[in-house]
Amino acid sequence: MRYARRLVAGTLAAGALALSLTGCGDSVDPIERMGRKATEERTSPSPSAPASPSGTAGSAVAGDEAYRKWGLNAPVQYAPKPAVKPQIPPAKPGRVQVIDRIPVPADDKVVFLTFDDGAEKNPEFLKMAADLKLPISMFLTDNIASSDYGHFEKLRDNGSNSTINNHTLTHPNLKTLSFAAQKKEICGQQERLEKRFGTKPTRFRPPYGNYNDDTLRAANECGISQLLLWRVSMQINNFQYAEGSALKPGDIILAHFRGPAELKGTTEIEMTTRMLQRIQEQGYRIGRLEDYL
Repeated sequence: MRYARRLVAGTLAAGALALSLTGCGDSVDPIERMGRKATEERTSPSPSAPASPSGTAGSAVAGDEAYRKWGLNAPVQYAPKPAVKPQIPPAKPGRVQVIDRIPVPADDKVVFLTFDDGAEKNPEFLKMAADLKLPISMFLTDNIASSDYGHFEKLRDNGSNSTINNHTLTHPNLKTLSFAAQKKEICGQQERLEKRFGTKPTRFRPPYGNYNDDTLRAANECGISQLLLWRVSMQINNFQYAEGSALKPGDIILAHFRGPAELKGTTEIEMTTRMLQRIQEQGYRIGRLEDYL
């Protein structure tokens, strides 16, 4: 019961947090604007960096020089794949699981990176993610990301074990739609992603974190098994927390594929560097979300 109450509270907070992204001092512009606007790609050259070593049984570390190249003061620390996956309560019949934090032990300081939408397609970010071996769970919206799905395919295939997941066709507030309309948004993106990338995702994130029982039923009928939310979102410079003022073990972090037009002049790389710095400052490692699910 304690977990259920915490999950409901986290879900409501996550929804409120997502909606607040358009109105806080460090916030970004609304997602609808990105769907109507092409993002300018930057192609400035970047020096090459040595490949990162493979992960070890302890803390895996990106290449010794890669972190300096991308503005970090220390190597990024990675959590190894857990020997036993955390126990997550099963979904109700005909529904999908709702997950807003991974239930890891209280002393396991691991967090998870997720990026949404797909407006920004900066080739330099591909180099950064590859150099640092960032495991990113991508949640892509078709009308925003599809102008260059190849960009996200490169990110998936860069050796960091990143994944591509469903974030609807057009990024609506699903709670305002009928069951049939929600199913069209979710199943339609399932079909687009399968056609483009070869497989249907099994994980889904509702835009703005907003969903209802129709969402859970529609997602299940579309072949989704898990609906992923978050407890922490990365703004331009700092984290915004659904509760408290610091990261907690198992936090799922929300970030976005956004560039200077949406981040008040800040680049995707600068935002990501600051996010990694904040993670390091709090002594956390980065895990691959799918290894825990």
